[in-house]
Parts: sequence; C-alpha cells; structure tokens
Amino acid sequence: MENTENTENTENTEVPTPKGHKLEDIVNDLKNNESDFYFFCLDTKGNPTAGVANIYEHVKVLTELGYKAHIIHEHDDYKLKTGEDGSMGLADWLGVEYAELSHISIQSQKLSIKPSDFILIPEIFGNIMDQVKQFPCKKIVFSQSPSYLLELLPLGKRWNSEFGFNDAITTSERQAEYLKSLFPSLNTQVVPVSIPEYFKPSDKPKKPVVTILCRNNGQAAKIAKAFYLQYPVYKWITFREMRGLSRRAFADELATSFLSVWIDDTAGFGTFPLEAFESNTPVIGKMPEFIPEWMETKDENNEPTIKNNGIWTNTQHAIPEIIAKYLKLWLEDNVPTDILKTMEESKGQYTSEAQKVKIEEVYGKLVENRVEEIEALLENNKKQVTATVVEATND
Repeated sequence: MENTENTENTENTEVPTPKGHKLEDIVNDLKNNESDFYFFCLDTKGNPTAGVANIYEHVKVLTELGYKAHIIHEHDDYKLKTGEDGSMGLADWLGVEYAELSHISIQSQKLSIKPSDFILIPEIFGNIMDQVKQFPCKKIVFSQSPSYLLELLPLGKRWNSEFGFNDAITTSERQAEYLKSLFPSLNTQVVPVSIPEYFKPSDKPKKPVVTILCRNNGQAAKIAKAFYLQYPVYKWITFREMRGLSRRAFADELATSFLSVWIDDTAGFGTFPLEAFESNTPVIGKMPEFIPEWMETKDENNEPTIKNNGIWTNTQHAIPEIIAKYLKLWLEDNVPTDILKTMEESKGQYTSEAQKVKIEEVYGKLVENRVEEIEALLENNKKQVTATVVEATND
C-alpha cells in the first residue's frame, strides 16, 4: 500500500470548543471507560493509502477492545461507499468492517469533546493542531511520516509548547528518536504497523509480471519505458502499476508476480516491501530518505548496515538494469539464495496480533497517565482549599 497524504482543503476546518467539567467527573469517565478517542483522518476520496489504513486499524482494534473510538473528518461527503460513477470508497478498498466504524463529520457540528477524551491528529496537520490547542482533552500527535511533520508547522513552533500536544504515537523506535530530537520533552509511544494476513504466498505459479509501486505519478511508467527500450528482448514482461487497487486485489497481484519494485523517497515505515516479503515476492527498491528499521542490521563491528532482504539501490535509473539481471536469474532458476533466505527471515515481524497487543498496552497507559494527571490536579486543588481554610481560621 502507498502512504501518501494530501493537505488540500484543511485550512478552514472549524472544530467546536468543549465545555468544562468537574475534575471528579473527568476521573470517573476515564476509570469507567467513558472517554472517547477521536482520530482525525483525511478523506482520500477512495484512493488507498497505507497511512489512512493504519489509522483505521487503531480505531478498529480499540473498538474491539471496548473503547469508544471514532474517525473524525471534515465534511459530510466523506467517501465511505462506492461513488455513483463506480469509483471506490473506503469500504471498497479497505473493507466494509472499517467503513462501519464510528465516523463523525466536523461539518455536521455533532462533535462534542469532553476533557476526559483523547484527540489524535496526524503530524502533517499543524493547522488543525492550532485550532484544537484550547481543548482541555488529551491531545496526541499521530506521527507516521518524518518527511511530513515539519510541512505545516510554523517556523520556531513546537507541538507541545505552542499547541499543547505533549504526547505522540509513532510506528518505529527510529521515528520516536527523531521526534525526541525535535521535541525533547515529548512523550512518545511506539505502535508498529501490521501486515494483514491476506498478504501471503499464492498457491499459483509466479507470473512474468513486475508489480510496481511508486510515490509519484509517472515514475512507474518511466521505469517500464526505460526497461522496454533497453531490453526489447523482454518485451513480453508485464509491468503492473499498483496504485489505486483495493488492499485485497493489491495482495493478490503482489503474490502472483515474480518481482516487485518500490520507490518511495518519503516513506516513514515502508509497508510495501514487508507486504512483498509476506507474499514471497522479492523487492527491488530505491533507498528512502528515512531508512526503515527492518532494512537495517548490525555488522561485526556493531555498526548499522543495510540488510540484503531486498535488492536496494540509490538511484532510480539503475532499476531497469537490475530488473533485467534478476529476470535472467529467475528464468534460469538461479535466484541467489541469500536474498531469499534474508527475505524469509524478515517475515512475520509485524502481525495483526502483535499490533493489537501493543495498541492495548499503549492506549491503556495513556488512560492511566491521564487519570494520574487529573488526580494530581484534584489533589492540588484540595491542598489549596485546605490552606485557604487554615489561613482563614488563623485570621
């Protein structure tokens, strides 16, 4: 799945201001599981994205765990179902069970946030953070892409000091370290992504198809055109561009192709290669700006080095030649065993069950911390009242 975000039409979002509550009521809501978790999500207009899929996975798991979790979005026309023109909605590309989760439109003015609630905003939406900074609820950054987090953040501003976002959830320890380097006092929690179980090897023979996923439009076509021009003898090879497919169709195509190609310079976690590993499909990939943790290991000197679980290159121009070389080895049934072995070792790390366990742990801890925070305020208030009474008595 690709992981793209679009910041259009987010400048004028208006979010209603919450009403105050007694501290005792806030604590009771938290302890009695009456808090709501609101996840702000961009309407991709039916375009599949890995970042949105991950947000929905958190909401789905929290709902299954008994929490009140919701997707909040800007407009009433959020695309959940198939369009009149036959275009995909979220139910088509991600699944009906995700479209049936609780959704609340900001435009409808039905959003009512209590101090016992939690609101989670993706890192790119600094403008939304600014709008909700006066909310007395717990505010959390949902950070998935290091390349985006500074885009709409005003120069010199910080999530915590300017907007009141003192906590963040991200997808890897490496990203957590990067966040701490920018915001040293930020409390970070890590919940890795999960790869759905339907990404698995096919029981059918591999086809002479190259499945290709690129961040930018046109990159896939350029690679295919260059390959056919350089290696006309292989014109019978098919390139399958993966953008726009539903997740299950995506998994099916990936499982039956003999090779995959991945270019995503701004990837945060990099789900596509992991999906390919689970499908027993080798990956040729251009190294992203932010090296994912599953791509690295330690050498004999304990220095970081790139794993050979894929065929990695620093330039897009080298990819057609690498495809041709791999194709020759595949046709000769002579694919290097070290790549296949390391790819096999990279499988099974990011399961749905492992993510569910981590979600339960992290969000449970967020609730506990919020209870402690409110109880500390309550205790401080009691001390102030006691001090006032003592002072009045002495007078």
